[in-house]
Amino acid sequence: MKLAQRLNTIAEPQTIKMAKMSRELKAQGLDVVDLSLGEPDFATPGHITTAAVAAIDEGYTKYPPVAGFPELRKAICEKFKRDNQLEYTPEQVMVSTGAKQSLANVILCLVDNGDEVVIPTPYWVTYSDLVRLAGGTPVFVPGGIENDFKITPEQLEAAITPATRLFIFSSPCNPTGSVYNKEELAGLAAVFARHPQVTIVSDEIYEYINFIGRHESIAQFEGMQERTVIINGMSKGYAMTGWRLGYIAGPKELITACEKLQSQFTSGANSITQRATITALLSDNAPSMEMQQAYLERRDFVLEALRQIPGLKVNNPQGAFYVFPDISAYFGLSDGETTINNAQDLCIYLLHKGLVTTVQGDAFGDGNCLRLSYATSMENLQKAVDRMKESLGRLQPVAQLQ
Repeated sequence: MKLAQRLNTIAEPQTIKMAKMSRELKAQGLDVVDLSLGEPDFATPGHITTAAVAAIDEGYTKYPPVAGFPELRKAICEKFKRDNQLEYTPEQVMVSTGAKQSLANVILCLVDNGDEVVIPTPYWVTYSDLVRLAGGTPVFVPGGIENDFKITPEQLEAAITPATRLFIFSSPCNPTGSVYNKEELAGLAAVFARHPQVTIVSDEIYEYINFIGRHESIAQFEGMQERTVIINGMSKGYAMTGWRLGYIAGPKELITACEKLQSQFTSGANSITQRATITALLSDNAPSMEMQQAYLERRDFVLEALRQIPGLKVNNPQGAFYVFPDISAYFGLSDGETTINNAQDLCIYLLHKGLVTTVQGDAFGDGNCLRLSYATSMENLQKAVDRMKESLGRLQPVAQLQ
């Protein structure tokens, strides 16, 4: 059987690959602490699950509209007005089977062969593969740890060419936890004002996990909403990863195009999830804020612990639930059995010698780092950082081991 050539343009996400390796070791009876997947360890709030049961009892078990129930699209508009001071109509909103499908819809509807898509690095693993799948060319702009992993307006200006079609970024960011503040977003918006051919895709899935105050969207600036596509969903802020619901807000003509594309892939998102999401979006957001506070406490613990490990360089992430330390000081070191040449080597070393699962930074566009998710219990985090400290402490210059 001959497989399609397009498969050669994409790869299995390293986040999923490392989680798979972790499960395999656990199946062998090993006590692995998995910090690879960005999945809340909290249960979905009870009022949301109750709404799902009610939806079943009320008979919401038929095919839903491709773009989502009208009541849900209206609820999403109310959410944007309440939380972001952005006005949308239901015709400017649609729902999908997770934010990943929302991103795929948008990219496949906007990117043609040869189009360039500017992506700040580090970035979420799926952005570049979706661009390549659409026939586009990712153009990476590095945001180093010295600038909190964020790019400057000058860097953005230099990256845009006549072939640039899209700009894709997340704030709060996966994998770094970095958050663009209002002033920084305004600086980027000023650059886009000079390049009207560029559409902005703003991934705001971590909106409710923000430790510095109200979430800021680039769509708020003059002239930006009509050329910005906001991607959001229920997985992170509401602990609804398995429910699979994401949504898009953007220009009506793009929403119509995404609906057409989605009708040939999955049709409408899960009907029960949609009804539960209406309740989630229109109810008191206190459970999400409680989760946010727990993540903040975990972040502070992890940062303090990592800063006690010699050789690690750590920034101060202001959102999401990740830490993205620079681990390049360990390159060239060995424990006598394993030599660390790169981030992948260090991830495999920590997995097999420390029984801690992380993800190599190469997957996110920065080979000097690795990603740790602190979306797990304090007990697991304590165990993980203790094991990391002990395992990394065994690494020495090769010359000293001879």
